[in-house]
Amino acid sequence: MSRRLTRLILFYLILTGLWQGLYSLRLWPEYIFPSPVGVLKTLVAGFEDKTFIIGILISMKRILIGYGLSIVVGLGIGLLIGRVKLLDETFGSLVLGLQALPSICWLPLALLWFGLSESAILLVVILGSLFSIIIGADTGVKNVPPIYIRAARTMGAKGLQLYTKVIIPAALPSIISGFKQGWSFAWRSLMAAELLYVSLGLGHLLMMGRELNDMNQVIAVMIVIIVIGVVVDRLIFANVENKVRERWGLA
Repeated sequence: MSRRLTRLILFYLILTGLWQGLYSLRLWPEYIFPSPVGVLKTLVAGFEDKTFIIGILISMKRILIGYGLSIVVGLGIGLLIGRVKLLDETFGSLVLGLQALPSICWLPLALLWFGLSESAILLVVILGSLFSIIIGADTGVKNVPPIYIRAARTMGAKGLQLYTKVIIPAALPSIISGFKQGWSFAWRSLMAAELLYVSLGLGHLLMMGRELNDMNQVIAVMIVIIVIGVVVDRLIFANVENKVRERWGLA
């Protein structure tokens, strides 16, 4: 076992011990501040009766569709903004402004357009992550050394070939960072939308726990949401970032 993993396990054991210690003091009633054991039992029960599994599958389906569409649209727009000055001076400023708008602000608009439907949730997820991906691609393109492009053109590269062979590979670190930030915003947007829209999903399970004054379920679902976010970041984005860093000699 590596020293890093040992320190990580020790940290969470200490954190759990402090949690149990606070619970033992009985400063708050159990329905406000539950014990680690109670939360663990709720976690186990949620997976045994497949409630959590169903919620995870539904939420992951939504995030994959919404985030996937954000990548396709955002990458295309970002690459264009980075290369076309007119788009940068017009649409680029709009993107920067919309990026500052919290994703949950799109929910009323989505409900007016699509009503209480899956489409409304997907729109919130897409708009929550789209602008981060656009800005990441745009920044990456603008930071490509001009000498790369001049050299490629000298060797006959142009149009789509210039993008695929030179611009996108050179801009990849920023593009990956945009994807990573877009994922975190998409995940938060989905949970916020599911909290307000009555449908199956992790956000709905979180809201059900609140309505039933079941703090064990609330914290259990929060732990599931955190774990999914960390696992996706570590297994996908961290590995991609490491490979890109190695490719560029930064590792």
